[in-house]
Amino acid sequence: MSSSSSRADTGARGALRESLAEELYQALVQRHTVAPLRSRNLDLEIEDAYAISRGVLARRERAGERVIGKKIGVTSAAVQNMLGVDQPDFGFLTDRMWVPEGGTVRIQDSMIQPRAEAEIALILKHDLRGPGITPAAVLAATESIAPCFEIVDSRITNWDIRIVDTVADNASCGVFVLGAARVDPRGIDLAALQVRVWKNEQPLSEGLGSAVQGSPLASVAWLANTLGAYGVELKAGDIILSGSLVPLEPARPGDRFRLDLEGVGSASIAFA
Repeated sequence: MSSSSSRADTGARGALRESLAEELYQALVQRHTVAPLRSRNLDLEIEDAYAISRGVLARRERAGERVIGKKIGVTSAAVQNMLGVDQPDFGFLTDRMWVPEGGTVRIQDSMIQPRAEAEIALILKHDLRGPGITPAAVLAATESIAPCFEIVDSRITNWDIRIVDTVADNASCGVFVLGAARVDPRGIDLAALQVRVWKNEQPLSEGLGSAVQGSPLASVAWLANTLGAYGVELKAGDIILSGSLVPLEPARPGDRFRLDLEGVGSASIAFA
Protein backbone atom coordinates (compact mmCIF):
# COMPACT_ATOMS: atom_id res chain seq x y z
CA MET A 1 0.00 0.00 0.00
CA SER A 2 1.35 3.44 -0.88
CA SER A 3 1.97 6.03 1.81
CA SER A 4 -0.77 8.23 0.34
CA SER A 5 -3.25 5.34 0.54
CA SER A 6 -2.18 4.67 4.11
CA ARG A 7 -2.71 8.32 5.05
CA ALA A 8 -6.12 8.26 3.40
CA ASP A 9 -7.08 5.15 5.35
CA THR A 10 -5.85 6.74 8.60
CA GLY A 11 -7.79 9.90 7.86
CA ALA A 12 -10.95 7.96 7.10
CA ARG A 13 -10.60 6.01 10.35
CA GLY A 14 -10.13 9.23 12.30
CA ALA A 15 -13.18 10.78 10.65
CA LEU A 16 -15.24 7.71 11.51
CA ARG A 17 -14.14 7.85 15.15
CA GLU A 18 -15.04 11.55 15.34
CA SER A 19 -18.43 10.94 13.77
CA LEU A 20 -19.26 8.20 16.27
CA ALA A 21 -17.99 10.30 19.17
CA GLU A 22 -20.32 13.12 18.12
CA GLU A 23 -23.22 10.67 17.80
CA LEU A 24 -22.65 9.29 21.29
CA TYR A 25 -22.16 12.77 22.76
CA GLN A 26 -25.45 13.95 21.30
CA ALA A 27 -27.13 10.81 22.66
CA LEU A 28 -25.73 11.69 26.08
CA VAL A 29 -26.86 15.32 26.15
CA GLN A 30 -30.20 14.69 24.45
CA ARG A 31 -30.87 11.50 26.44
CA HIS A 32 -31.61 9.06 23.68
CA THR A 33 -30.10 5.77 22.56
CA VAL A 34 -28.36 4.69 19.38
CA ALA A 35 -27.94 1.37 17.63
CA PRO A 36 -25.01 -0.77 18.80
CA LEU A 37 -21.80 0.31 17.10
CA ARG A 38 -20.72 -3.27 16.54
CA SER A 39 -23.83 -3.94 14.43
CA ARG A 40 -22.89 -1.42 11.72
CA ASN A 41 -20.26 -3.40 9.77
CA LEU A 42 -17.59 -0.81 10.57
CA ASP A 43 -14.89 -3.31 11.65
CA LEU A 44 -14.36 -1.43 14.90
CA GLU A 45 -11.61 -2.64 17.21
CA ILE A 46 -11.08 -1.84 20.85
CA GLU A 47 -8.53 0.85 19.96
CA ASP A 48 -11.23 2.57 17.90
CA ALA A 49 -13.63 2.32 20.83
CA TYR A 50 -11.21 3.99 23.25
CA ALA A 51 -10.53 6.74 20.69
CA ILE A 52 -14.28 7.31 20.38
CA SER A 53 -14.57 7.46 24.17
CA ARG A 54 -11.82 10.08 24.32
CA GLY A 55 -13.66 12.03 21.63
CA VAL A 56 -16.81 12.07 23.75
CA LEU A 57 -14.78 13.17 26.77
CA ALA A 58 -13.19 16.02 24.81
CA ARG A 59 -16.65 17.31 23.97
CA ARG A 60 -17.72 17.11 27.62
CA GLU A 61 -14.63 19.02 28.68
CA ARG A 62 -15.30 21.70 26.09
CA ALA A 63 -18.78 21.99 27.64
CA GLY A 64 -17.17 22.75 31.03
CA GLU A 65 -16.89 19.34 32.68
CA ARG A 66 -13.76 18.48 34.62
CA VAL A 67 -12.24 15.00 34.99
CA ILE A 68 -12.02 13.96 38.66
CA GLY A 69 -11.33 10.25 38.35
CA LYS A 70 -11.78 7.02 36.46
CA LYS A 71 -13.98 3.98 36.66
CA ILE A 72 -13.44 0.34 35.92
CA GLY A 73 -16.36 -1.56 34.50
CA VAL A 74 -17.34 -5.12 33.76
CA THR A 75 -14.92 -6.54 36.32
CA SER A 76 -17.07 -9.20 37.98
CA ALA A 77 -18.26 -12.46 36.48
CA ALA A 78 -21.84 -11.51 37.41
CA VAL A 79 -21.75 -8.28 35.43
CA GLN A 80 -19.81 -9.83 32.52
CA ASN A 81 -22.41 -12.57 32.23
CA MET A 82 -25.26 -10.08 32.45
CA LEU A 83 -23.88 -7.84 29.72
CA GLY A 84 -22.32 -10.49 27.52
CA VAL A 85 -18.75 -9.16 27.66
CA ASP A 86 -15.58 -10.97 28.63
CA GLN A 87 -13.08 -8.32 29.77
CA PRO A 88 -13.01 -5.15 31.89
CA ASP A 89 -13.17 -1.65 30.50
CA PHE A 90 -12.62 1.85 31.82
CA GLY A 91 -14.18 5.28 31.61
CA PHE A 92 -13.68 8.81 32.92
CA LEU A 93 -15.53 10.45 35.82
CA THR A 94 -16.36 14.14 35.70
CA ASP A 95 -17.49 16.59 38.35
CA ARG A 96 -21.02 16.70 36.92
CA MET A 97 -21.40 12.97 37.49
CA TRP A 98 -20.88 13.22 41.27
CA VAL A 99 -24.17 13.11 43.19
CA PRO A 100 -24.16 14.09 46.91
CA GLU A 101 -24.61 11.31 49.46
CA GLY A 102 -28.32 10.65 49.93
CA GLY A 103 -29.15 12.76 46.88
CA THR A 104 -31.97 12.28 44.42
CA VAL A 105 -31.46 11.82 40.69
CA ARG A 106 -34.27 12.90 38.37
CA ILE A 107 -34.04 10.25 35.70
CA GLN A 108 -35.88 12.23 33.04
CA ASP A 109 -33.41 15.11 33.44
CA SER A 110 -30.15 13.27 33.13
CA MET A 111 -30.42 9.53 32.45
CA ILE A 112 -31.87 7.05 29.99
CA GLN A 113 -31.83 3.48 31.32
CA PRO A 114 -29.98 3.56 34.67
CA ARG A 115 -28.82 0.57 36.69
CA ALA A 116 -27.31 0.66 40.18
CA GLU A 117 -24.21 -1.18 41.34
CA ALA A 118 -22.35 -1.21 44.66
CA GLU A 119 -18.62 -0.58 44.65
CA ILE A 120 -15.52 0.22 46.67
CA ALA A 121 -14.07 3.59 45.66
CA LEU A 122 -10.37 4.35 46.11
CA ILE A 123 -9.11 7.91 46.54
CA LEU A 124 -5.49 8.32 45.52
CA LYS A 125 -2.76 10.32 47.25
CA HIS A 126 -0.05 9.59 44.65
CA ASP A 127 0.04 9.30 40.86
CA LEU A 128 0.09 5.84 39.27
CA ARG A 129 1.27 5.19 35.74
CA GLY A 130 1.71 1.80 34.13
CA PRO A 131 3.13 -0.46 33.01
CA GLY A 132 4.37 -2.46 35.96
CA ILE A 133 1.85 -1.32 38.57
CA THR A 134 1.13 -4.02 41.18
CA PRO A 135 -1.67 -4.31 43.75
CA ALA A 136 0.91 -3.40 46.42
CA ALA A 137 1.73 -0.20 44.52
CA VAL A 138 -1.97 0.64 44.34
CA LEU A 139 -2.31 0.19 48.11
CA ALA A 140 0.69 2.43 48.72
CA ALA A 141 -0.82 5.12 46.48
CA THR A 142 -4.28 5.01 48.09
CA GLU A 143 -5.23 7.57 50.69
CA SER A 144 -8.64 6.11 51.60
CA ILE A 145 -11.53 3.96 50.49
CA ALA A 146 -15.21 4.86 50.50
CA PRO A 147 -18.52 3.04 49.97
CA CYS A 148 -19.95 3.88 46.58
CA PHE A 149 -22.93 3.50 44.29
CA GLU A 150 -22.25 3.86 40.62
CA ILE A 151 -25.35 4.33 38.50
CA VAL A 152 -24.40 3.10 35.09
CA ASP A 153 -26.33 4.18 32.00
CA SER A 154 -26.05 3.14 28.38
CA ARG A 155 -26.54 5.22 25.28
CA ILE A 156 -26.86 1.92 23.39
CA THR A 157 -30.43 0.79 22.78
CA ASN A 158 -31.74 -1.77 25.28
CA TRP A 159 -28.28 -2.26 26.84
CA ASP A 160 -27.45 -4.40 23.81
CA ILE A 161 -23.72 -4.06 24.32
CA ARG A 162 -20.49 -5.90 23.79
CA ILE A 163 -17.03 -4.64 24.66
CA VAL A 164 -16.68 -2.20 21.72
CA ASP A 165 -20.07 -0.63 22.48
CA THR A 166 -19.48 -0.06 26.19
CA VAL A 167 -15.88 1.12 25.78
CA ALA A 168 -16.89 3.71 23.18
CA ASP A 169 -19.72 4.83 25.47
CA ASN A 170 -17.31 5.76 28.31
CA ALA A 171 -17.77 2.38 29.97
CA SER A 172 -21.52 3.03 30.27
CA CYS A 173 -20.92 5.77 32.85
CA GLY A 174 -23.85 7.59 34.40
CA VAL A 175 -23.47 9.11 37.86
CA PHE A 176 -22.00 8.05 41.20
CA VAL A 177 -22.35 8.77 44.91
CA LEU A 178 -19.76 8.31 47.65
CA GLY A 179 -20.74 7.60 51.23
CA ALA A 180 -19.38 9.94 53.88
CA ALA A 181 -16.85 7.46 55.30
CA ARG A 182 -13.18 7.66 54.35
CA VAL A 183 -11.15 4.77 55.72
CA ASP A 184 -7.42 4.00 55.48
CA PRO A 185 -7.22 0.69 53.57
CA ARG A 186 -3.97 -0.47 55.17
CA GLY A 187 -4.64 -3.43 57.43
CA ILE A 188 -7.95 -4.21 55.67
CA ASP A 189 -8.41 -7.25 53.47
CA LEU A 190 -10.23 -5.52 50.63
CA ALA A 191 -10.98 -8.83 48.92
CA ALA A 192 -12.91 -9.97 51.99
CA LEU A 193 -14.92 -6.76 52.44
CA GLN A 194 -18.63 -7.52 52.21
CA VAL A 195 -21.28 -5.22 50.80
CA ARG A 196 -25.01 -5.57 51.37
CA VAL A 197 -27.51 -3.69 49.23
CA TRP A 198 -31.14 -2.78 49.90
CA LYS A 199 -33.67 -1.50 47.37
CA ASN A 200 -36.73 0.24 48.77
CA GLU A 201 -35.77 -1.11 52.20
CA GLN A 202 -35.83 -4.72 50.98
CA PRO A 203 -32.64 -6.84 50.84
CA LEU A 204 -31.43 -6.93 47.26
CA SER A 205 -27.94 -8.39 46.94
CA GLU A 206 -24.59 -8.87 48.59
CA GLY A 207 -21.04 -9.42 47.43
CA LEU A 208 -17.36 -9.38 48.32
CA GLY A 209 -14.41 -7.29 47.22
CA SER A 210 -13.00 -10.41 45.60
CA ALA A 211 -15.70 -10.10 42.92
CA VAL A 212 -13.58 -7.53 41.10
CA GLN A 213 -10.64 -9.44 39.65
CA GLY A 214 -9.87 -10.99 43.02
CA SER A 215 -9.44 -7.64 44.80
CA PRO A 216 -10.11 -3.95 44.17
CA LEU A 217 -6.33 -3.47 44.32
CA ALA A 218 -5.84 -5.86 41.39
CA SER A 219 -8.63 -4.11 39.52
CA VAL A 220 -7.02 -0.69 39.91
CA ALA A 221 -3.60 -2.12 39.00
CA TRP A 222 -5.17 -3.40 35.76
CA LEU A 223 -6.57 0.07 35.14
CA ALA A 224 -3.24 1.82 35.73
CA ASN A 225 -1.43 -0.56 33.42
CA THR A 226 -4.10 -0.39 30.72
CA LEU A 227 -4.21 3.41 30.85
CA GLY A 228 -0.42 3.50 30.71
CA ALA A 229 -0.59 1.94 27.25
CA TYR A 230 -2.64 4.97 26.16
CA GLY A 231 -0.32 7.48 27.82
CA VAL A 232 -2.79 8.24 30.60
CA GLU A 233 -2.01 8.08 34.31
CA LEU A 234 -4.04 7.95 37.49
CA LYS A 235 -3.59 11.23 39.33
CA ALA A 236 -3.25 12.07 43.01
CA GLY A 237 -6.72 13.03 44.19
CA ASP A 238 -8.46 10.87 41.60
CA ILE A 239 -11.55 8.95 42.65
CA ILE A 240 -11.30 5.42 41.24
CA LEU A 241 -14.40 3.23 41.10
CA SER A 242 -13.03 -0.29 41.23
CA GLY A 243 -15.97 -2.25 39.82
CA SER A 244 -19.29 -3.67 40.93
CA LEU A 245 -19.42 -6.27 43.67
CA VAL A 246 -23.02 -7.23 42.85
CA PRO A 247 -25.26 -7.66 39.79
CA LEU A 248 -26.62 -4.48 38.23
CA GLU A 249 -30.15 -3.49 39.25
CA PRO A 250 -32.47 -1.27 37.17
CA ALA A 251 -33.43 2.02 38.82
CA ARG A 252 -36.79 3.68 38.26
CA PRO A 253 -38.53 6.79 39.61
CA GLY A 254 -39.45 6.23 43.24
CA ASP A 255 -36.65 3.75 43.93
CA ARG A 256 -34.19 4.22 46.77
CA PHE A 257 -30.98 2.23 47.18
CA ARG A 258 -28.81 1.83 50.26
CA LEU A 259 -25.61 -0.13 50.79
CA ASP A 260 -23.48 -1.02 53.76
CA LEU A 261 -19.79 -1.78 53.23
CA GLU A 262 -18.82 -3.85 56.25
CA GLY A 263 -16.54 -1.98 58.63
CA VAL A 264 -16.34 1.05 56.33
CA GLY A 265 -19.69 2.81 56.03
CA SER A 266 -22.85 3.26 54.01
CA ALA A 267 -24.12 5.12 50.94
CA SER A 268 -27.56 5.87 49.57
CA ILE A 269 -29.20 7.36 46.51
CA ALA A 270 -32.80 7.93 45.42
CA PHE A 271 -34.53 8.37 42.07
CA ALA A 272 -37.44 10.51 40.97
